[in-house]
Amino acid sequence: MTRRSIGIIVNGVTGRMGYRQHLVRSLLAIRDSGGVTMADGTTIWPEPVLVGRNETKLRELAGRHGLTDWTTDLSSALARDDVEIYFDALVTQQREKAIRQAIEAGKHVYTEKPLAEDTAAALDLARAADAAGVRTGVVQDKLFLPGLRKLKRLIDGGFFGRILSVRGEFGYWVFEGDWQSAQRPSWNYRAEAGGGITSDMFPHWHYLLQELFGRVTAVTCVTATHVPERVDEEGRAYAATADDAAYAIFELDGGVIAQINSSWAVRVYRDELVEFQVDGTEGSAVAGLRRCRAQHRAVTPKPVWNPDLPVTEDFRAQWTEVPDNEEFDNGFKLQWEAFLRHVVAGEPFPWDFLAGARGVQLAELGLRAAREGVRVEVPELHP
Repeated sequence: MTRRSIGIIVNGVTGRMGYRQHLVRSLLAIRDSGGVTMADGTTIWPEPVLVGRNETKLRELAGRHGLTDWTTDLSSALARDDVEIYFDALVTQQREKAIRQAIEAGKHVYTEKPLAEDTAAALDLARAADAAGVRTGVVQDKLFLPGLRKLKRLIDGGFFGRILSVRGEFGYWVFEGDWQSAQRPSWNYRAEAGGGITSDMFPHWHYLLQELFGRVTAVTCVTATHVPERVDEEGRAYAATADDAAYAIFELDGGVIAQINSSWAVRVYRDELVEFQVDGTEGSAVAGLRRCRAQHRAVTPKPVWNPDLPVTEDFRAQWTEVPDNEEFDNGFKLQWEAFLRHVVAGEPFPWDFLAGARGVQLAELGLRAAREGVRVEVPELHP
């Protein structure tokens, strides 16, 4: 069996996502499972090169996992012949410059979303990568979540008939940082630092809606900064200048209407932190991160509105759990494996920079719709 080592720069590895999801649960997990096996029997073996600004954190993190290849000098890492892939988990404002540097160095690029701060910059990166002949990818992890893969199974099996609508609820209460520490970094709430829930979540909603239900053709949106003051990691109060909630209506090809509420100022009264209800002529389903429950038209009860009597039906009990029918691996790891196969063997990988640019476009147009109080059409993006 041939082993094909591939050097991968992991930039921003000391951050939450870069460390937990991409290093530990993806690249190191791939190594723990023996690598990625190709059709010809070759095994792809990722060799992480850890990159960050804090030498102390990098040394400690590398030592924790028995790794020795780390540096604070991105340019020197990009100059190495044994490095083929650049991965970016930086904050959005720093991403474009670093990705452009990686493209100029001839590296294939995989990145967290959003790809850039605006659509023009995202498209420019897509064109630059195409001109350089490098392969690209943008993280679209929620497509790989067990609950949504079960939902996709229902869609592919024709369970819903004609799909009518999608209702999504995402979010949780992020503490202000005074009497309890915040569970999200403070830059998320500073517009000047690239924060805001619309910029963060609309790229997710874009690829989920497009891949499951149809292309987004128009958006209407209201945003809010419900918590105007927060306390940062150093205990200093600051003005929250970015939106912490977005309430949107998305119109899709084929007439499907999707309503999605995104909020960091909501307390959870649902089974999972994100849930989508899909209603169709033949059936309905509610999917979250891991679970999916369904109700077919043949077993749909007939509720009758009568506010004078107590409710006697247990509506939740009338839904059926959709079985796993397979083992579900970590979504980030699965997409990493697909990108590695794409780089090494040219296997299909639809989640490229152009797909990432479409997510940035939807966030940009959602913010415009909220700012101007109008319905905004979403034009198709072409490279």
